[in-house]
Amino acid sequence: MNILYFLVGCSILMALVFLAAFFWAVKSGQNDDMHTPGVRILFDDPIILDKNDKSHFTE
Repeated sequence: MNILYFLVGCSILMALVFLAAFFWAVKSGQNDDMHTPGVRILFDDPIILDKNDKSHFTE
């Protein structure tokens, strides 16, 4: 029965840690930009070619 008290206490402690991390993420502004991530996939990344790297070179 003692292990149940320990496990309940650990789960409450973990829940409080995750709740604090969530509030920190909201307060620090990580979710402010809701438009850019949805549009970013539509644009291609620029291709940077390295002259010494032959792994992407096709003849």
